[in-house]
Amino acid sequence: MAGDGGGRPDDGAAEVLDRPLPDGVRRRVVQITADAFGSLTVAELPAQLRQYARFTPSRRAKFAGNAMAAALEGESQFRQRVGEKFREAQPELAAALETGAPPPAADPLDVAAAAYVLRPSGWVKLVTAAGEEAQRAEAERADEETRAELERLRAEAAAAREQVRSETERLRAELEAARKEAESLHRKLRSALSDVKRGEAAQRKLRGELDEVRAQAQAQVSAAESESRRLKARLGETEAALEAGRKAVREGRSIEDMRARLLLDTVLEAAQGLRRELALPPVSVWPAETVDAVEPGRMTPKDIAARALSEDDPAILDQLLALPQVHLVVDGYNVTKTGYPQMPLEQQRLRLLGQLSTLAAQTNCEVTCVFDGAELVAPVLLAPPRGVRVLFSKPGVTADELIRQLVRAEPSGRPVVVVSTDREVADGVARAGARPVASAVLLRRFSRS
Repeated sequence: MAGDGGGRPDDGAAEVLDRPLPDGVRRRVVQITADAFGSLTVAELPAQLRQYARFTPSRRAKFAGNAMAAALEGESQFRQRVGEKFREAQPELAAALETGAPPPAADPLDVAAAAYVLRPSGWVKLVTAAGEEAQRAEAERADEETRAELERLRAEAAAAREQVRSETERLRAELEAARKEAESLHRKLRSALSDVKRGEAAQRKLRGELDEVRAQAQAQVSAAESESRRLKARLGETEAALEAGRKAVREGRSIEDMRARLLLDTVLEAAQGLRRELALPPVSVWPAETVDAVEPGRMTPKDIAARALSEDDPAILDQLLALPQVHLVVDGYNVTKTGYPQMPLEQQRLRLLGQLSTLAAQTNCEVTCVFDGAELVAPVLLAPPRGVRVLFSKPGVTADELIRQLVRAEPSGRPVVVVSTDREVADGVARAGARPVASAVLLRRFSRS
């Protein structure tokens, strides 16, 4: 291989490096190649390096270092071009290497890297010497670091020994003070034990006297407690009997007053309604009018029967709800399962309660809707509509029994209408004085409005 430095032949072309390139020398070689890389054209670059042509020197050294080192080793023409660029950049170092006398002050790694690129005679020795020099420098640096670390550890050990010594002295002083304090406490404890023994003797004497007094007092207290228990028992029995009597009188009077007042209001409103219905003028009764006789123009029982309403006519429900103080009790699920059984139970309840609220507003009557609580998996949370009382039967109690309880709770004489198709419910409330109406009648009344 021929160089261009003075036209002399490349005497080191036949030399071969018999060991791997030292790391420090390799890094300097890659840096020299990266610096020269940018001044070469794409055509002058090996094919494997052309993709790095636009990289900066630092990026080339980072990402293309292995590729440049391989190309520099295998491509002699590429190495010559890099050597030419190096001669242009550092002519003095290049000239010194070609003469075989590298500058003594130059960095051995720089000298070895330049020799590897330029390949003057004896370049292998320069590279090998640079590697050995780098190893010696690394060993000296490691040795220096080891000595520095050893000195640091010795200093830390001395400081630790000094700290241990001072801590030991401090603990000895504290131990001596604790020993003196323990001796003082022992003396006080012995004195206290003597006092305790004298006190225990006096306490035993007082305890004997106290036991005698306590036995006498206990006997007296036992006798007093027995008498007190006897008197309390008699007083409790008397108070219980008195309270039971008061409660019976109070509850009986309250319930009877309520029933009587409700019945009286019913009778008064019935009388007022009858007066409004008949619209009779105030006249005196003549003796002739008390005679039983048939007058012309009067309706016969047959005519009256012809004008009566059928049991399934919704108008009969209107007449019943027009009675004074009437109470309408509805068997909820009996009505919903008759009218709209395909809907879920919650929707059935909401639809029926909405219709009952409208009916209560139209008739101004008391409305109670009863549902069977046995069909519920959880308590129902709903806001009862205006004018409608909503009740669910308790566990173990059916809705039919709850309806019969409601009817029995009303005073005799108050009009109560029960809506249910259940024959047992209808017969039971009828015996109790209520008026049963089929569920279909109430549903037709809803549809009419």
